[in-house]
Amino acid sequence: MITRDITLEDCIFDLIDNSVDGAWERAGGRPMSLNNDTDLSAYKISIEIDQNRFLIKDNCGGISLDDAVNYAFTFGRRDDADTENFSIGVYGIGMKRAVFKLGSSIDITSTYVGDDGLSSFKVPVNVSDWLEAGNSSWDFDIDEADDLDEPGVCIEVQDLSEATAQSFASPRFVQDLRRAIARDYALHLHRGLVIDVQGKPIKGWSIEMRQGGDFSPMRESFKEKIDGEDVFIELLAGMEALPPDDSDPEGDWDENQNQSGWYVVCNGRIVLAADKTSLTGWGTDNWPQWHPQYSGFMGIIIFSSRRADLLPLTTTKRSVDATSPLYRRYRSHMREPSKTWIAYTNARKQSEREQVAEKESKTKAVPIFEVSARSEVVLPQVSAKKRTPEANVSYSVPKPKLLRLATALGNIRMTYKDVGLKSFEYAYDDLVGEE
Repeated sequence: MITRDITLEDCIFDLIDNSVDGAWERAGGRPMSLNNDTDLSAYKISIEIDQNRFLIKDNCGGISLDDAVNYAFTFGRRDDADTENFSIGVYGIGMKRAVFKLGSSIDITSTYVGDDGLSSFKVPVNVSDWLEAGNSSWDFDIDEADDLDEPGVCIEVQDLSEATAQSFASPRFVQDLRRAIARDYALHLHRGLVIDVQGKPIKGWSIEMRQGGDFSPMRESFKEKIDGEDVFIELLAGMEALPPDDSDPEGDWDENQNQSGWYVVCNGRIVLAADKTSLTGWGTDNWPQWHPQYSGFMGIIIFSSRRADLLPLTTTKRSVDATSPLYRRYRSHMREPSKTWIAYTNARKQSEREQVAEKESKTKAVPIFEVSARSEVVLPQVSAKKRTPEANVSYSVPKPKLLRLATALGNIRMTYKDVGLKSFEYAYDDLVGEE
């Protein structure tokens, strides 16, 4: 029941989140803003996948025995459980839900630094035996274990479910997983955290905006107080890529669209990426639906708090809770930079293409960490090109006569429209001449 509403990717991300939280805690930092300079290069998360086994191992400090008994291996969240500072793995059900989804034979080993030096334990779980035992308290056994190479956690899952084994056997699954990690953990990877899959480290996505000349992205910071806790918000928006050359691209045009749109970040993790739906305002009041014309726009809103439950993320951490009062408040801040970009692309359609190309060519890609504070997006003023009024001419003629005229003009397969234009130009040149 508890595994039905999550994907395999969600499960793996839940486990990565726990490791990431451990790395931040050991490094003494907090994923609060883009200005944070915490060095995470000492920490590594390794993932191995095949159709028979899943393994994730880290050196991010491990789970203490007290935390294992009181928090990590309980279901739900105890009322007296301490809040983990600036964590993303906030929901107590996360790790259990993840491993139960993956398979039925599970070994979790933790090595941590205790009062007397290194200590280790393991939690072996055979899901079938555990369910048959009918333990009403849902307890797990905790056994002694040999130390891991470094303080950290190693989770190995075997007896994979049929669906899991089929997915893990596909090279496409591993490829998509690597791509998703590179994007959603980009801010952590930027600070040196190492995540490797199948022994190959993942390079984080370089999040950049273009600036220079008449173009400047915005960057603004806010702070809210909710239930006595500070919530920090950072908003960036601007041009991430040049808009399409075609002033009215058709529906199958998709260049640059994968990265365009709004991004929502909670405690360092991208939980919503390149969104072009009503969830981030598109198609709502005074805000048109997304159109390929708007490609090249990027907006990023970052929420951070010591208490992750105050942030507008869903339990799967792969979307935004649209009912969150905090998110609804700041979605109004997202409207203005979106409308500024829409106005620019509308004017751009009517402008001299050479004029626009010259201005846009002066921009360069800059990492979002280097964007300066500014309260609004700055875009150039472009003048509309002079348009000659047009008139439509429509008349009917006998088809045989039109075909004979097309032949006389050099192409019997010429369209009716082209025959009309050619005959108009011929008559104009003969009767009016050059202007």
